[in-house]
Order: sequence, then structure tokens, then C-alpha cells
Amino acid sequence: MLLYFITCISFLLFLKPILPLKPFPSWATEERLISLLFFQELSLLSITKLFRDRFWLGFLCQIRARMSLGKKSLLTSKVENVEETPQDMSVLDLPELALECILERLPPASLCHMAGVCRSLRERCVSDHLWERHMKQKWGRVIGPVAHREWKWHVASKRNVGSARNGKQRSLMRLVSLRWPFTWMRVKVDVNDSIKQFSSLPDDSVMSWYLALESGSFCFPAQVYNRENGHVGFMLSCYDAELSYDPRSDTFQARYPPHGRRAVSIEHAIPWERLRAPPVDTPPHDLHISDCLNDLHPGDHIEIQWRRNKEFPYGWWYGVVGHLESCDGNENYCRCHSNDTLVLEFNQYTPDSRWRRTTISRKDHREEGNEADGFYGGIRKIKNEIEISTWKNLWPSEVLD
Repeated sequence: MLLYFITCISFLLFLKPILPLKPFPSWATEERLISLLFFQELSLLSITKLFRDRFWLGFLCQIRARMSLGKKSLLTSKVENVEETPQDMSVLDLPELALECILERLPPASLCHMAGVCRSLRERCVSDHLWERHMKQKWGRVIGPVAHREWKWHVASKRNVGSARNGKQRSLMRLVSLRWPFTWMRVKVDVNDSIKQFSSLPDDSVMSWYLALESGSFCFPAQVYNRENGHVGFMLSCYDAELSYDPRSDTFQARYPPHGRRAVSIEHAIPWERLRAPPVDTPPHDLHISDCLNDLHPGDHIEIQWRRNKEFPYGWWYGVVGHLESCDGNENYCRCHSNDTLVLEFNQYTPDSRWRRTTISRKDHREEGNEADGFYGGIRKIKNEIEISTWKNLWPSEVLD
């Protein structure tokens, strides 16, 4: 381009002496001036563009070269890091304490998934100390010593059927075949893999008990508040029943023992709030031995056994200790707590109801009552504020007759 510019200037200078001496017309002079300006502008733009293109070309070449060097050094560093970092890192390479802390914070579903990874993790994930926390957190309020004893008997009866090996396989197949109540427990493996995964799981482990409860395959004894959907005849009472969990609705089914000639009663869709573990280890047909009669004062909260007749099982009924008829309720002069007669009041009934008030003897109290008013059994004093609050939350909306 520079050569082209020099050639044009030389050609114009060469033609100058040859041109005629007569002046050109005004339009010719203007045309010549325009041509000269055009060539000057063209030449200037060409030179500028030439230098600009060369400048950017050199700059881009330098950037490309530097990027090539950067990539090369980056690749070199990556190769060095790969060589320095082992390829078989896993969660088992963590310190023992760190791994234990992680497993303690996993929910039951994640523990089951982790148990299927490898033998080492399975041995850790099925340990009782991990599952005892989950058992207490979810089932502690409805599972008591009676239910635990029932589970032990259930495990022992399974061991007595067939050989130990066949018994474990049947137990395992039962757990595998059960539909796990949570969608996150549907492990995508076949039956053989599941058998291998849980073949070492003991029948009496806490994890086995937890899975049996969650699946609804194990029925356990507990007590139900306001049985038969809050029937008016059972308001503010608590009866023993055999319960099974329904994972689809997160509720329970209760089977109440027969009342004399009355058949077994079944109630469905019982929420968690109406359940509790039996507070005392007394079967429903046995009289509870009272050990708190001399400690009861007016205003104390109590539960007392009551049944319609002697063929029925006992239920626990909520009440309070009242004052004698001869006492005006003045705390400074009240001597009701030193009297042999103990007054019990059931304030959910109207004042003129025959169920509102009863008396028992502190000294030689056994079962007292008759076929018309029913039979009163053992008494337990309620000291726990949570229990008292539970009874108050179940209070009927209307006073009973």
C-alpha cells in the first residue's frame, strides 16, 4: 500500500510539466482538486488501516502465545495434582470420630442406603446405638417396657421355628418383601442383593425392631385415649389395645380386648396424639396395687381403674382428689388428707350425675363398686405436667350427663 501511494505521487509530479500551460476551466480545476483530495484521503486511510491491522495482529499473537503457555502450565499442574491425589478416596478414609458423627446425623432411610454400600459401612449402620436414638425419637412416647417384652417374645418364637439358618432367611425375606412405608426406602436392587445386604442383621437388633414397627408388621401393646373415636361413654379414659402402624396414613389401628361376650372391637385411623405407652406394668384385667393413697391431697390429679363389670378389662379414668362434704375447702382448716375416706371427683360430668363423685378407703382399698355403678380399682397419682396437660387437651367440649 505504501508503494502504491509513492507511485501515485510520482506520476502526478511527472505529468505536471507536460500539461498545457493554458489554464483549465474552473470545473476542471475543481475536478483535479477533488481527485487529489480523494487520493490523499485514500492513501491516509490505507496507511492507517495497515498499521492498525498489523498492531492488532501482533497483539493477538501475543495473547494467543500467552494463553498457550497458561494452558500448558495449567495442564502440567493438573497432571501433578492428579499424580499426588489418590484415586480411591472414600468416606471410609475419614477419621473414625468424623465418620461416626456423620452416621449419627443420618435419618433412618439414609442409614439403610449406606448399609448397602459395603460390608464395613453395613456393620456400622446397623449398630444398635445409632438406631436407639431413632427409636426413642419417633416411638419413645408409645413404646414402653411392655411392648419391648412383647418384641423379645416375638423374636424368641421366630427362632424356635425351624433351623436357625432357615429362620433367618424367612425373617429376611419377610423384611424384604414388606413394602417400605417411605418412598425414599425403595432401593433399586433385586431380591438377591437385598438378601445379601441384610443377611447379617440380627432379629433382635434395634434396627430390625424399628423396621418391623415402621412397616406395620409388628403389633405392639399400648393405650388409647378416648377409645372408639371419642365415644361419649369413654371420654377422658385410656384403654389397653393391640396397635399396628399404617404407614400410608401415618395412623394406627387398634384391637381392643373383648368385653365379656362382646366381640373384639377394632378402631382405625387413630392419630399419634391419642396414644401412650402404659404408665404401669399391670395387665388390663388385673388390679393395680395402689401405693400413693396416703400421699393424696385435695387438688391432686389421679388416674383410677374402672370397669363396667368383672368380665370387662379395666380402663384408666382421669379425675382429681376432692374435699369431704364436711370441709369447706379452706386450706388453713382442711384436714381431708388425714382422713381415711378419699373423695374422687370426675368434673367432666354434671354435678348431679352419678358418675361425678365417689369415695374409697385409704387403708384397705381393693376393688370397690357394684354392677350398677361399675367397679373402681387401683389408683396412680399423676405427677408429670405433660400427662396432666394431655388429659386437659382431651377435655370434652360439653359437660357429660
